[in-house]
Amino acid sequence: MFLFSSPLSLFAQEEKFELNKGYGIKEILVSYEGKRVALRLDSGEEVEGIVTKVGDQLVHLSKITKRDFYDALVRLDKINAIIFRARSN
Repeated sequence: MFLFSSPLSLFAQEEKFELNKGYGIKEILVSYEGKRVALRLDSGEEVEGIVTKVGDQLVHLSKITKRDFYDALVRLDKINAIIFRARSN
């Protein structure tokens, strides 16, 4: 008979985010490349998708939520907030 014990933390892992002083919108988005985020824009609209590439002025989001077959290019200077998954159940 084998008894296997494992810390609970293996099952409920959190993605730890630390805001560095010098970070701006661009640096945060670069750290989320390949991950799903929602962006709140100046207009109040939210766009959610996977951060594909971050340029000097634009971010490319792919697999836009509720818009099959669409991607988006969003101006970095129009982003008011980045909403991301920080923990799971």
